Amino acid sequence: MKKRLPDWFKQNLPDRKKVQELKELFQSASINTVCQEAHCPNLSQCWEKKVATFMILGHICTRNCRFCAVSSGVPSPVNPREPIEVAAAIKKLGLKYVVITSVTRDDLADQGARQFVLTINAIRKVSPSTAVEVLIPDLCYENDNLKQVIEARPEVIGHNIETTERIFGTVRPQADYHRSLAVLAAVKEMDPTCLVKSGFMVGLGETLPEIRYLMKDLRKVDCDILSIGQYLAPSSNGHVKESRFVNVEEFAVYEDYGRQLGFQYVLSGPKVRSSFLAEEGYRYVIANRQSGFEEGFRDSISVRPGV
Repeated sequence: MKKRLPDWFKQNLPDRKKVQELKELFQSASINTVCQEAHCPNLSQCWEKKVATFMILGHICTRNCRFCAVSSGVPSPVNPREPIEVAAAIKKLGLKYVVITSVTRDDLADQGARQFVLTINAIRKVSPSTAVEVLIPDLCYENDNLKQVIEARPEVIGHNIETTERIFGTVRPQADYHRSLAVLAAVKEMDPTCLVKSGFMVGLGETLPEIRYLMKDLRKVDCDILSIGQYLAPSSNGHVKESRFVNVEEFAVYEDYGRQLGFQYVLSGPKVRSSFLAEEGYRYVIANRQSGFEEGFRDSISVRPGV
């Protein structure tokens, strides 16, 4: 039986023609998107606006997180043409902001860091005005791997913490809570000018005090941008079941607390995913850094109903 979602998950029907155009473009170039692989609930809404999150290094992950819809197993060899194909699609779509993420590739010596660099460089070559956000795995917290990505100078480097410390080992058995925090800290230490981003889900069995503790941990490592969304189990087989559906009002509480802690931008809502409205967050932070009115910026943010 298909699960019934609360009313706040309802969305308007998209323009199917526009969505199909993007689907055909990605299929023809053998490009993966996290929108498809992770069963994102915002796929149609984003694709209608020609916004997508590109997923490099194939579509098979070497880890088996219990919240994630991405397939786990033995990955295919890295496609050397992938950076060029992704860059070409970005140019064709005329994107001014793009998010690049990947599966985790523990089978590779550099955990895939080089492919991120090649992709960023390929985008810069064909579309130099496009701002690039990368959402990286933990890269096994190898400084050389992190340094490669940082030196490619993406505008934003994100790494999702995903959940609270108590639940982390159950949900992400092959990752480590403190290692993820260390990755975020290392990015800021290596390049203080880089915007650092993270995100987590609620509805996995965490408590409000644990959420507050997690948000404090992220601020301690100088995380700038934060996304908070509702966990939706991809299946009833092997994935953690939702403990509850968090309402819009509670998400507003998280956002307000994030502002109090000093995050430069917080997007919190049931349908929020780490790359959802990513350009909005980046542009907001940059505009307010340039204007010098960060306090006014934080006061001006309000929860968008249903986000």
